[in-house]
Amino acid sequence: MLAQVSGRGLGILILVGLFVLLFFVTLVVVVRQYKRCPSNRVLVIYGKIGGERTAKCMHGGGIFVVPLLQDFQYLSLEPITIDIELSSALSKKNIRVNVPSTFTIGISTQPDIMNNAAERLLGLQDRDIATQARDIILGQMRLVIATLSIEEINQDREKFLDLVNKNVNFELNKIGLEMINVNIRDIMDESGYIEALGQKAAAEAINQAEIDKSNALREGAIGTATANREKNVRVAEQTAQAAIGEKEAERDRRIKVAQYEAEGVSGEATAAREREIAVANQTAIAVQGKKQAEAEQRVKVASLEADAVSGENQSKASIADYEATLEERRAEAKRRGEVSMANAQRDVLLAERDREKARLEKEQIVLQEIERRKIEIDAEAEADRIRRIAQGQADATLAKYKAEAEGVQQVLMAKASGYENLLTICGDRKDIAPSLLIIEQLPQLVAEQVKAIQNLKIDKITVWDSGNGGEGNGAGGSTSQFLKGLIGSLPPIHELAQQAGIELPDVMGKVSQAKDTTTKPQANPQTPEA
Repeated sequence: MLAQVSGRGLGILILVGLFVLLFFVTLVVVVRQYKRCPSNRVLVIYGKIGGERTAKCMHGGGIFVVPLLQDFQYLSLEPITIDIELSSALSKKNIRVNVPSTFTIGISTQPDIMNNAAERLLGLQDRDIATQARDIILGQMRLVIATLSIEEINQDREKFLDLVNKNVNFELNKIGLEMINVNIRDIMDESGYIEALGQKAAAEAINQAEIDKSNALREGAIGTATANREKNVRVAEQTAQAAIGEKEAERDRRIKVAQYEAEGVSGEATAAREREIAVANQTAIAVQGKKQAEAEQRVKVASLEADAVSGENQSKASIADYEATLEERRAEAKRRGEVSMANAQRDVLLAERDREKARLEKEQIVLQEIERRKIEIDAEAEADRIRRIAQGQADATLAKYKAEAEGVQQVLMAKASGYENLLTICGDRKDIAPSLLIIEQLPQLVAEQVKAIQNLKIDKITVWDSGNGGEGNGAGGSTSQFLKGLIGSLPPIHELAQQAGIELPDVMGKVSQAKDTTTKPQANPQTPEA
């Protein structure tokens, strides 16, 4: 019996031990097969995962990997840097360019792109992934450059980088990668076209800078002059405003003082009248109370005496007397009260009359004072305006005369310098200097001679010829002789020179003495008729 019990207990212990062992084994398996994904990796579970997918990707979190049915690997999310030495890429205008750049790529964490990475990059080393990405980037870079001109690549970098991002990212996503950053280190061409564009831009920038500098200097000078002018104007305006403000403050002070004095006088009169009225009222009330007390005292005394001496009848008589006396006292008190009331009303009316009179006087005086000050201020402002206008006109006239004097002085100095140079050129022949000056003024002299007859209003000239064929030398000769005589009446140039004491050069000709011939009398001399 003991043996059976012992055998049964041993079996239970063995069974419990097996269950404990199984539990621990299951716990160890669960712990070992539960995989957690760190933040810098992607957990790829492959094998029997259900559905049509070949792998299941997770970024973060954890999952139980079924033993024998599933397995796992990690994909690193660390960035991969690739140097792209792109050379001889053909641009849109058939100009070959070199675009060295640096790309930073990595495995994407988007679900669809992670699945592409699990299918195409699982198990590859970083150098193998970089080789595949380099080939894709080179092809897409050449494709992008072929669609752009040199100007667009060099000047519109944002557009160039945007196209590179779109095309390269699209192709990298197919193998599970994404572009993190791109750095275009330089853009060069074999023909020197970009360098020529840079020199052109530099020259344009320098020219524009010179233009901007000149404009800035000009604007600065204009701004300085404008600021000085505005400063002078503002100073003058502020000075005028200060003077006006002082005058207005003085006017307001006087008005306020007058108002306060008038109000003080009116208030004092009102207070005195009210005090007198109150005293009169209180006096009347006190007298009335005193009389009433005296009357009551007498009535009481009379009543007691009548009761004591004469009895009831005497009391009645006393009462009658008391009533009569009381009525008299009441009538007297009423009369006094009415008199006091009438006097008080009279005083009130007098006080109101005085107050109204003071108010009217105050308003009239203040209005007159305001009007007088307004007239004074307007007169002062008008006088100041006239003075300023006169001062401005005087300054303008003075500036005008100064400018004219400076101009005349400059002209005279220029003429003096010219005359000095002329004398220096003439050397020892100082006598030819006046001749040269006369020659210089010859057109003006001829013009002055022409002015002598240019304003003659000649409608018609009729010449009566004597028929001698122009043999006569008088005014009655032919038409040509008439015109010759008309021109000869103008002052000759040689005579003007002789009058000035100047000898004209030989090129101006000499005046020969005319032959003294006697003109024959004409048969029918006629005076030219205009």
